[in-house]
Amino acid sequence: MRARQRLLTHVSRVASRAALAAMVLAVLLIPAIASAADGGSDTEVFARAMERGPLFAVGAAFLGGLLVSLTPCVYPMIAITVSVFGANEAKSRWQAAGLSAVFVLGIATLFTILGVATAATGGLFGALLSNKWVVLFIAVVFLALAASMFGAFELALPSGLNNRLATVGGIGFGGAFALGLVSALVAAPCTGPALTGILIWIATTHNLALGTGVMFTFALGLGVPFFLVGTFAISLPKGGAWMLGVKWIFGVVLAVVALYFLRNAFPVLQHFASPTQTFLYVAVGLTAIGFVLGGIHVAAERKRSPIAHLSKPMKLGSILPAIGGAFMVISWALMPKAELQWLTEESQARTMAVQEHRPVIVDFGASWCGACNELATHTFANEDVRSEAGRFVAVRVDATDEDDPQISEIKTKYHVVGLPTVVVLDSTGQEKVRFNEFVGPEKFLSEIKKVN
Repeated sequence: MRARQRLLTHVSRVASRAALAAMVLAVLLIPAIASAADGGSDTEVFARAMERGPLFAVGAAFLGGLLVSLTPCVYPMIAITVSVFGANEAKSRWQAAGLSAVFVLGIATLFTILGVATAATGGLFGALLSNKWVVLFIAVVFLALAASMFGAFELALPSGLNNRLATVGGIGFGGAFALGLVSALVAAPCTGPALTGILIWIATTHNLALGTGVMFTFALGLGVPFFLVGTFAISLPKGGAWMLGVKWIFGVVLAVVALYFLRNAFPVLQHFASPTQTFLYVAVGLTAIGFVLGGIHVAAERKRSPIAHLSKPMKLGSILPAIGGAFMVISWALMPKAELQWLTEESQARTMAVQEHRPVIVDFGASWCGACNELATHTFANEDVRSEAGRFVAVRVDATDEDDPQISEIKTKYHVVGLPTVVVLDSTGQEKVRFNEFVGPEKFLSEIKKVN
């Protein structure tokens, strides 16, 4: 009995450390989450992760689901829900694991259907996000979700509805699956802060396979604690100050994402940043101050904390530095440190190319296109690319306003159906290569070297 108690104590400590590690990872992922890269049309939450490959994007979704499971309105559900579908009464460890897996599969099924539907109907997002009022509305939604994470109000279903839904299913595999479906609905208000960003990103990629994979793994991350408790009957750490830390992290991330949306729609937010090291040092300093104050706030919420009176002022004092500093870091990272000299009139560029017998690079982009921004920041700013591209006539077509008839005419001329699109013509005007997604400087340089 004593050995069992020591084991449970050890598991609890490990779980607590895992929660802390997840929070640290979330902080490290802020730049990746807030940046955008899309092979078709738009910017959103997990798009920078996509630049590193689908596996990284799926991993980021899994981490998001795991963090959501630690929020105050999901975490308390775990032990209660496991007892409802009968894992605690299973005759063997294998039966408990089976019931728990089926329950998690129920959660994953509902979220996956949502992801597939979003990806299938996401074609309008590119056009919508070229509208500043739509972008402003989305930013307000994210700021409202951030405010809820900071404690301004709570997102939850009415308690009466929660209690009624909890009676659905029953003991057994069928009941576990049904309860998983219902639990996904009950948890939805808590998953909203992470889920909203993922769904918008899926809609902008318009990729059914990726949308399915991301949502499925997000649900698996959410279901990990349910599976562990149901299978191994472990005692999870009690809710406490660390859960407030998770909420604080979510609040910062959501607010930074909202500012990122506004940055793409309103260029004035792009001009305040500077590519200098001094600007970066100030940004990192502000971020550090915010996170230190946030850490003091969380520490003050511990039971019998001698600094309990500092909780509220530290929390209030931490929000602006953390959000502002993180946004400044991201803005600095996205600024081109050097770039090609671009013409803005396509007709002028083609005339110059004919007269001087030079090849042409035509770059179609938009302020809301994350992959376009990544091309400008990383590929076109690369020293080797700039050197080789100097023999080209480079023209940039700003397709932010898709209703502009002149933009529509140029897009039709070059058969552009999505952003980003980079068309490379040789000195005779013949198309030699086309890029419809973010490409790194090495690949881009290799291709343009072949064009005469």
